[in-house]
Amino acid sequence: MNNVDITVMDKPAGYSKHQMEVIENRYLIAAQQLNLHRSHRHLGKQRLVFILSESFANPRRVPGLEVHPNPTPYLDKLKATTPSGLMLSTGYGGGTANMEYQALTGLSVVNFSPTLPTPYSQLVPFQHHPVTINQLFTYSAGIHPFTANLYNRKEDYQKFGFNSFYYLGSRYHLRYHHHLGTSPRIDDWSAYQQILWQLQKKHGNQFIQVATMQNHMPYNNYYHPNHFQVSGSTAQGDDHTAIQTYTQGVNYTDQALQKFIGRLQKSSQPTTVVWYGDHLPGIYHQVSMQNHGLVMHETDYFIYSNPAAQHLNHSRVTKTKVVSPNEFPAMALAQMDMQVTPYYALLTKVHEQLPAITLTLNQVSHSNRIHENTAELIDQHGHQVQHLSKAQRQLYHDYQLVQYDLTAGHHYLLHDRFIKTIPPRVGR
Repeated sequence: MNNVDITVMDKPAGYSKHQMEVIENRYLIAAQQLNLHRSHRHLGKQRLVFILSESFANPRRVPGLEVHPNPTPYLDKLKATTPSGLMLSTGYGGGTANMEYQALTGLSVVNFSPTLPTPYSQLVPFQHHPVTINQLFTYSAGIHPFTANLYNRKEDYQKFGFNSFYYLGSRYHLRYHHHLGTSPRIDDWSAYQQILWQLQKKHGNQFIQVATMQNHMPYNNYYHPNHFQVSGSTAQGDDHTAIQTYTQGVNYTDQALQKFIGRLQKSSQPTTVVWYGDHLPGIYHQVSMQNHGLVMHETDYFIYSNPAAQHLNHSRVTKTKVVSPNEFPAMALAQMDMQVTPYYALLTKVHEQLPAITLTLNQVSHSNRIHENTAELIDQHGHQVQHLSKAQRQLYHDYQLVQYDLTAGHHYLLHDRFIKTIPPRVGR
């Protein structure tokens, strides 16, 4: 790292070459045990799509806010029939790149130093081989219906090994760029159409990473007519127009999502979608973060497999109500019934056996700022966990050791045997 006064991550106790060899062997065995109950050693023609839905979180959860009618009828129905729940965001009103980083790498920004608020711009440019889930696939594409100047995305996606990246001004042409009302943002249906086009373009296995823009700030009364009424102590003054505009945008996303899933339902290509909101919009100025920190960091997520994928796979996802974005790689592979490497066995154990990991929730963390790296652990009932069991403490420490090794340490585990190679099967 060449940045002045930046520490990527404090060295966890016990970090050594020998300890990392012990951990590698531990999760090789864990992978073999997990893989006894997974069907596929090879991806075949399976497709995986990660969709980061900009600023999406159902406004009806916000304290002191009443919204009529329901802006997300389709999403509610879809969540009732898929692995779904709430994702704990590490940002409020911003922080998109950090959610994207965690979802792609399986690493948690909670483990990093407070001097590293933005891994995309402060860590990835200095790494030779960052580890991301798209590297398991033959082909991977990024889609972002905006410029790619923010957060070093162009360079980072190259580092991650993406074959193509579609954004405004890229040599890969965005085919769809419709706007709703007077909004300056490309709408979500355009982003979803770009995904459908990309899925048709390639016939083998592929991974697609999408970051939408429709519901990005500001919220300046773009939509006429607006079909939603908002009221209550939270919808006061200038916030009223912003919340009403945002809510109509959320409903447009809901409508686009219904069309998108409808197309995937009819597709013969086995496709799995991990869809999540990255953070709440920063428009709820009347809500106390001190009193309502948790709900103000909860966004919606679901994992969907179309009938072609369901025919191939038996979902192995077990824990769904409250998750962190770093859990999505393990959850996606479980949904796809894929056997795992030692690295993804570790991530699977973290997902299944640890509470959701996030930053302190009673403070405002605007944009990508992480003011302190105090961890909070949240269980499936939305309650803070004060104490971990001995086994959980060891697992969390293993996770921190591996994250340190891959990002700031000596890279003892940065090889295919740990990251990419599924170990030989063992007998039941």
